[in-house]
Amino acid sequence: MPANTTNAAARDGAAVPDGPAVVPDEAVAPLLRGITVLRRLTEADGGALSLSALERATGLARSTVDRLVATLARMDYVRLDGRDVHLAPRLMELGNAYLAALRLPALLAGRADALADELDESVSLAVGDRDGIRFIHQATRRRAMSLSFRIGDLLPAERTAPGPLFAAGWTPADWHRWHERRTADPRDDRFPALPPREHASADAEFERRAARAAVDGWALDDQLIEPGLVAISVPVRAPGTGWARGTGWAADTGWAVGAGEVAGAGDVAGARDMAGAGDVEGAADVAGAREMAGAGDVARAREAAGAGDMAGAGEVVCVASVVSHTSRHTAPDLRSALLPRLRAAVAAMEDDLRTAPPAQPGPPPAGLAVWTGASKQELGREFVESLARGLTVLTAFGEGRAALTLTEIARATGLTRASARRALITHEHAGLVAPAPDRTYALTPRVLSLGFPPLSRTSLPEIAQPHLTALAGRVHESAALAVLSDTGDEIQYTARAAGGRVLSARVTVGTRLPAHATALGRVLLADRPDATASPVLRRVREEGHALVDEELEAGLRAVAVPVRDRAGRVVAAVNVAMHAARGTTEECLTRVLPELRHTADLVEAELRVAGRFCRVAVV
Repeated sequence: MPANTTNAAARDGAAVPDGPAVVPDEAVAPLLRGITVLRRLTEADGGALSLSALERATGLARSTVDRLVATLARMDYVRLDGRDVHLAPRLMELGNAYLAALRLPALLAGRADALADELDESVSLAVGDRDGIRFIHQATRRRAMSLSFRIGDLLPAERTAPGPLFAAGWTPADWHRWHERRTADPRDDRFPALPPREHASADAEFERRAARAAVDGWALDDQLIEPGLVAISVPVRAPGTGWARGTGWAADTGWAVGAGEVAGAGDVAGARDMAGAGDVEGAADVAGAREMAGAGDVARAREAAGAGDMAGAGEVVCVASVVSHTSRHTAPDLRSALLPRLRAAVAAMEDDLRTAPPAQPGPPPAGLAVWTGASKQELGREFVESLARGLTVLTAFGEGRAALTLTEIARATGLTRASARRALITHEHAGLVAPAPDRTYALTPRVLSLGFPPLSRTSLPEIAQPHLTALAGRVHESAALAVLSDTGDEIQYTARAAGGRVLSARVTVGTRLPAHATALGRVLLADRPDATASPVLRRVREEGHALVDEELEAGLRAVAVPVRDRAGRVVAAVNVAMHAARGTTEECLTRVLPELRHTADLVEAELRVAGRFCRVAVV
C-alpha cells in the first residue's frame, strides 16, 4: 500500500491493487482487499498459497484474510485444502465475462487454430493492456519444447512482437506511463510470466521498433523474451465504424474495450488516469521531451506510411502472432516463410469481424443480491457481503452486454444503484472497468488478472479431484474418474479418491481396464453412435447410469454416471466402487447414485466455466 495513501480505505488497512496511488473515498475497502487476495493467488506457483503465506503476501491481518477467504470459498472462487488456499475453476467466470464481451476469441479463435495447424507452430491472439500485452487466445503445439504462456498472461510491450504494434498508437501520456514503469521496474519483476530481465535495453530502441512497426504493419521478436524464442506479429484491425462498442469496439471514440489502451482523445477515463488528477493536458505536459520525441517518431512514421488517417483501416483490436524457436525458424525466416501466411489469416479474421452479426445478449445473472444476502445471514460475520456483491458486478457483462450503464448493471445484479456505483468506482481504481463518455462502463483486459492464467491450464482430473474426495467422504467408498482410450476398447483412470475402508477398490491412476466389463466403460460406450446396437448400452443410455455387479471381479460392485462438456458430449465418467457385501444393488442405487449424480453435476458445472474459452485436457 502506498505510503502517501491517507483516505478511509487505507486507514482501514486495505491493500491497494495496481492502479492510481490514491484510493477514492467511495471505494469499497473489502472489495479492494479481496481483489488483492485473488491477485496474489494468481501470481503464486500453482495458484495456491497457505493462509500464512497469503497473510504475508497481502500485508493484511490474519483475521481479515480468513474472512476474505471464507467469502471467496462460499462463492466457489477458491477452495480450502487444509490450511492451503487454491484458486477454483468457478473464478474463471469473471474472465469469461470479459472475453465474451470482447467477442474476439469467439470470432477469431478458429482462424488462429487453423493457422497453427497449417504452420505446425504456436499461434496467439493478444490485446493491449496499458503498457503491456495480454493474451486472449493460445493455440499451442504439443512438443517437448513448447510455450508456457497462458491465456491472461501479461507481458511488457517492449519484450514482445505485438508490443510495437500497439505502441504505434500510443499517446504521449501512454509513453510517459511506459517510461515510468521501466524506471521503477528495470528487471520486469511485475511480470511473473517472464524470466527477469538480465540486460537492460535502451528506451529509444523500443521507440524505434514502434516507429518501424507503424511503417511495416508487422513486428518481430528476435529472442527478446529469452534466448531461442522468436515470434512475428500482424495487427488485426476493426472494420471502420461498423464495429460498434456494444460488440467490443468504439469506432467513434477510438477506445478499444479489448485493447485496454488510450488510442484517441475519446478515452476520457484513460486520459484522466494518466494525468493522475483528471487533467489530460497535464499528463501530456509531464511526459517530458523524451517521451514526446518517442511519440512524435511514431506519429511521423505512421504519416510517412500513409497511416495517419486510420478511419478507413480501423484501429487495432488485437494482434495475431506466430511463435517458434530458433531450432525451427530464425527471425529472418519467420518474415520470409511465415509472414505471408500470417497476413492471409489476419485478412480472413478482419473479414470475419466485418461480416459478424451483432452480438445477441444472453440472460444476465439472476438473483445474485438475494444469494449474497442469504449467505450473509447463514455465515454471519465470516461472510464479507460487500466483497461478494462487488465481484458479482463483473459478471453483469458478457456477450451483447459489453457496455452497460449504471442502471443496467444494478438491474442485472439486483444491487441498488448506490451499491453498484461504489463497486464500479472500486473496480475503476483497480483497473478492471473503464468508463466512457456515453456514461457506460466496460470491462478491461485486467479482469484476466483475477485467476485466469493458472486456471486456464486446468485439466478435467484437477477439476474432478476435490469433488471425488468429497464424494468418497460422504459415501465412505472409493470414487474415480475415467476416460475412454483412443482405441475405444479400454478405460483409463485419471483421478480417484479412497473411501477409507480396510477393504476397498484400490485402482491407481493410469490403470486401464476393459471398457465393456466396467460401469465406467459402459457409460462412456453408451454415448457412441453405434451404442443402440447393444441392448446393454441402450439401457445405460436410457437410464443415464451403469451398474456392474461382480462381472469384472468377484465381490466388486460399481455404479457410474457420465460427465458431459459444454456441448453435451460425454467426455468422462465417474463411479463409486464397493464390496458387494455392503448392501444390495437396490440399496446401492438408492444411497449412492444420487450422491454420484450430484458430484457429476458439480464437475460439469466447473467444466462448463473452464471450457468456455480454454481447452480443458481430459487426462
